[in-house]
Amino acid sequence: MTLTAVTTTGPATALAVPTQFRPELTPVGGSLTLSALVALLPLVTVFVTLGVLRWKAHWAGLTAVAVAVLVASLAFGMPVHLAALSATQGAAFGLFPIMWIVFTAILLYQVTVRSGRFEDLRATFHLISDDPRIQAIIIAFCFGGLLEALAGFGAPVAITGVMLMALGFSPLRAAAVVLLANTAPVAFGAVGTPVITAGTLTGIPYHEIGAYVGHQTPVLAAFVPLLLVLMAGGRRGVRETWPVAVVVGLTFAVAQWFAATYVSVELTDIIASLAGLAAAVLFLKAWRPRGRETALATMQVERERELATVGAPGSADVTPPADAHAVSADALAGRSRDLTPGRITMALLPYLLVIVVFGVAKLVTPVKTWLIGTDVKVPWPGLSGEVLTLKGSPSAATTYTLPWLSSPGTMLLLCSLVVAAVYAVGMRGWAAEAWAVAHRMRWAFLTVASMLALAYVMNFSGQTIVIGTWIAGTGALFAYLSPTLGWIGTAVTGSDTSANALFATLQQSAAQTAGIDPTLLVASNTSGGVVGKMISPQNLTIAATSVGLLGREADILRRVLPWSVGLILAMCLLVGLQSTVLAWMLP
Repeated sequence: MTLTAVTTTGPATALAVPTQFRPELTPVGGSLTLSALVALLPLVTVFVTLGVLRWKAHWAGLTAVAVAVLVASLAFGMPVHLAALSATQGAAFGLFPIMWIVFTAILLYQVTVRSGRFEDLRATFHLISDDPRIQAIIIAFCFGGLLEALAGFGAPVAITGVMLMALGFSPLRAAAVVLLANTAPVAFGAVGTPVITAGTLTGIPYHEIGAYVGHQTPVLAAFVPLLLVLMAGGRRGVRETWPVAVVVGLTFAVAQWFAATYVSVELTDIIASLAGLAAAVLFLKAWRPRGRETALATMQVERERELATVGAPGSADVTPPADAHAVSADALAGRSRDLTPGRITMALLPYLLVIVVFGVAKLVTPVKTWLIGTDVKVPWPGLSGEVLTLKGSPSAATTYTLPWLSSPGTMLLLCSLVVAAVYAVGMRGWAAEAWAVAHRMRWAFLTVASMLALAYVMNFSGQTIVIGTWIAGTGALFAYLSPTLGWIGTAVTGSDTSANALFATLQQSAAQTAGIDPTLLVASNTSGGVVGKMISPQNLTIAATSVGLLGREADILRRVLPWSVGLILAMCLLVGLQSTVLAWMLP
C-alpha cells in the first residue's frame, strides 16, 4: 500500500494526514502468490456459502462483502472507510442500472400476462414448434440472443426464464437453460459494449478485437443449441432433435463470424440471432422431431415434483410467476389453430416494440448521443479522488454514472407503459403489477447490491488485479489461461463489459511481455467472460427471481457450474492453440 500524505501546518505543529490509497501488487509479505491467494478469499466465500453450505444468495453476498472489506483493510492496507464507501458505490450500481433493468423486464412480462395476450404469444411459438426442446432453442437461444444484443445486463435471462416457465418447464430446468443459452451472444451484447470497452481501454481498434472474438465465440455458439437440447431433454432429446439444433447452431455461428469480421460489432448479435431464428423456422417446415409426447410427460412430472417443494418447510420463500398460466399441450395446440394474423401481431407487440425502441436508441447515432448526454456523473462522496490506480492516477471508476434515461431499464419501463395502454390494462393494473414484482424481488435487490458491492471492494482495493497479475505470470502458457481472467471477472461482476474494464489492459501488457499477439489475448478475455456469466451470483439471482426460485440460487449454481467449467476449458484450449498451431484461424 502507498499512502499520499497531505500536510497541514498550524502555529505549533505539523500533522500528516493520509488521504489517498494506492493499491500494490504484493501487499502480503511482498509475495504475489500469497497476495493472490488472500485476494481469492472473498470469491471462495461466495462459492462455499452458495455451493456447499447452500446459504441463500443474499446472506452469501453480504458475508463475502464483509470478508472482502476485511481483506482490503487488514491485508491490502485500504482504509476501512474507503473499503466501506467502495461497497456503497457498488451497491448503488447493482440497484441502478442493473436491477432496474431486471425489474422492468419482468414488469413488461407481467403486463402481458395480466392482459391475457401472453397466451397468444405462447401459441405463436407453438406454431413454429410444439416440441418443448425446440422451443428452448427458439426462445432461450434465438430470442434471448436478440434481447442480449439490444439490452444485455440480465434482461434476456429475466424475460426468457419466465417464458420457458409458462411453456411448462420446471423452475430449475428453465433457469439452467436460459443461463446456458445466454453464453453465446454475451461478447457482442448490448450492441457490442464489451468489445467496444476493450478497444477503448487498450487502444486497439475495437473492430479488430471484435473480429478476433468472432473467430472464438462462434466455435462455442455452434454447439450451444445441442447442449440446450441435452439439458432440456437428456441424451434421448439429442438423438431426436439434433438436426435442428445443428442447423440453428451452425447458422448462428456462421452469421456471428461473418458479421463480426466483415459487417459491424454493434450489429453482430442482431444478425446472428435473426439468422438462427430464420433457419429454425425454415428447417422446421420440412422436418419434425420425434418424441414430443414423451418429452412433455417427463417435463410435467419434473415440474410437479419441483413445484411441490415450494412452500414446504425449509424451502425458499418463492412464488412461481408463471405457474398459474401453465396449460396443457393440447389446449395450447387448439389456441394455436385459432390464431389470426392480427392476434399474432398483438401477441408479439411487446417484443417488437422492445426491438424497435432499443434499435433506435442504440443504432441511430443522434438519438444514442442525446440519450447518453442525459447521463448524470456523480463523483462518489468520500471516495472520488481518494482511490488511485496502480500507476498512481486517480481512479475514474469512483465516478458513478446515473443513466436515468439511457438505461435499458428506462426503455423497458416506457415499453411496459405503452403495452399496458394498448392492451387496456390501465394505469391501476400496471401499478399493481409493478408493486407485486417489486415485492417479489425484494431479496433479489439485496443480493445483487451485495454482489456488486463485493466487486467494487475487490476492484478498488487491488484484489482483482492482483489475482489477474498472478495468473498472467505464467509466460507463454498464459495464452492457455488468459480466458480464465474474463471468466473470473464476469463471474464476480456479472458483466463481460466489467471483466474487460478490469483485465483488458492487463491482457495486453501480459501478451507483449510473453511475445503473444495482444489482440488475441484481449479478445480471449471477452470470449472467456461469456461462459462466466452463467455462474455469476448476480445472474443466478436474476434467473432465480424470474422462475420463482429466489433463495435457491445454490441449486441453480450446482446445475450450471459443470457446464461453465467445461466451456471455459474448451475456450482455453482454443485460444492456446490459436496462439500457435491454429493461428491460421485468426483474421
